[in-house]
Amino acid sequence: MKQKKCMKLKTRIVVAFLAIIIIPFLLTAVVLCWFANSKIRALGEEYGIKEPTYESLYNSSLAISKRMDAQFAKLQTMAEENPDQLEDNSCLNRLNAELTEDDSCIAVRKEDRIYYNGSTVFTDEQLLQTLPAYGEGSAVSGSRSYIETEAQVLVKQMDFRFRDGSDGSIFLISQLNQILPETQDWLFDTVVAILLILVLTSLAMSLWIYRGVVSPLNQLKKATQNIKEGNLDFTVEGNGVKEVNDLCEDFEEMRKRLKESAEEKVEFDRDNKELISNISHDLKTPITAVKGYVEGLMDGVADTPEKVDRYIHTIYNKANEMDRLINELTFYSKIDTNRIPYTFAKIHVADYFEDCVEELSYELKAQGIDLTYFNYLDEDVLVIADAEQLKRVINNIVSNSIKYMNKEKGVINIRLKDAGDFIQVEIEDNGKGIAQKDLPKIFDRFYRTDASRNSTKGGSGIGLSIVRKILEDHGGKVWATSKEGVGTVMCFVLRKYQEVPANEQNTDRRG
Repeated sequence: MKQKKCMKLKTRIVVAFLAIIIIPFLLTAVVLCWFANSKIRALGEEYGIKEPTYESLYNSSLAISKRMDAQFAKLQTMAEENPDQLEDNSCLNRLNAELTEDDSCIAVRKEDRIYYNGSTVFTDEQLLQTLPAYGEGSAVSGSRSYIETEAQVLVKQMDFRFRDGSDGSIFLISQLNQILPETQDWLFDTVVAILLILVLTSLAMSLWIYRGVVSPLNQLKKATQNIKEGNLDFTVEGNGVKEVNDLCEDFEEMRKRLKESAEEKVEFDRDNKELISNISHDLKTPITAVKGYVEGLMDGVADTPEKVDRYIHTIYNKANEMDRLINELTFYSKIDTNRIPYTFAKIHVADYFEDCVEELSYELKAQGIDLTYFNYLDEDVLVIADAEQLKRVINNIVSNSIKYMNKEKGVINIRLKDAGDFIQVEIEDNGKGIAQKDLPKIFDRFYRTDASRNSTKGGSGIGLSIVRKILEDHGGKVWATSKEGVGTVMCFVLRKYQEVPANEQNTDRRG
């Protein structure tokens, strides 16, 4: 784990104490000035006040008058363009609701009665007694005191005619003793900002100390509980004071080592269980067959020399199958402990593969499978390899092809090609093929394209993983291409052996 520079606990406490005193004082001064200036500019933009000052925050008369001018202009436009809306109660309710947000309202008078009253302060009688008569206040404004209340209001009046020819007036009414929303916001924001600064500063410093001491300790407590319960999928991050951080780093290192050991053990146990299960299942089939044929011989079922010979031949094949499975198990144990007994030597490629093909042809012919061999290499090509283990590679690949052969007339082709500094061996079959989703996994240990244990194909599931291991130990690699229903091509490469001229060897030694 990378070492982090951490502050000691004593230093952290001193820093937190000074911060709680200094930070709120500075932030409060900055916030007050910023809020005041922003609200003054907002008042000027909202109400069209030129050069607003701090007085504009608490003296609302000018701002209210400016706001009413804009509201009244909208009413005038409506009266001129669509006066029928002034007789529509739903439209008047909507207009009044919009004005109520700005502490204003509208009233409509028709002849000598109030047609619409949007005020929550004044009754119809109060409005009839105090509002100007028709024609007295058209498009003018003035401050008026109502006898019935002490409310100071500003009224704007516009006269018009209803559809039936009756005289009508619409009044825009605003109270002067209201506090502007911007002023309210400024007072509220200021108080909230001061409280937030105090609370957040104290909280931040407290959390800083808490995270430095208590939080890492809580992590260690939870980590201990997780380990106790067998859960190692967590991390311990020591972002705290130096004393606690060192402890967290040591604990995290211990957790990683425990997890690695546990994962290795789980993987080892799972592989062993899978191998035992595969081998046990696949040994049972030939053993059952051997018992059946032996009982047939003992009971006299094979009553002719031909039957006896066929029974014995079948018993021999099943015994060979069991022997192969046991050999795979033995070889797997050597792979798992990296104790594969390699004996590397120079191998003449053409001669070696001719012998392999000749040996395989007998077995494949007995199973009705044609084997063809093509060598496109030069005659003198050599490789450095273990002849026995390379034969195991070829046999495992061919056995895998036979296992999944589903054609009435099986065909296996072996081709040797030149690949520059390597030889490339291709073993092609016309079996059922492998799905594209399975191709990347076929060389994994215990992987089967047919995962069902009821499969009649048998096999331990480690044949191709053994192939990959042997070839990697030879400095080569293996891969496969396949098409379902057509067949599979297994390819592997081995590096050619090349003699180094004697003069070049002497030059290298002198160098």
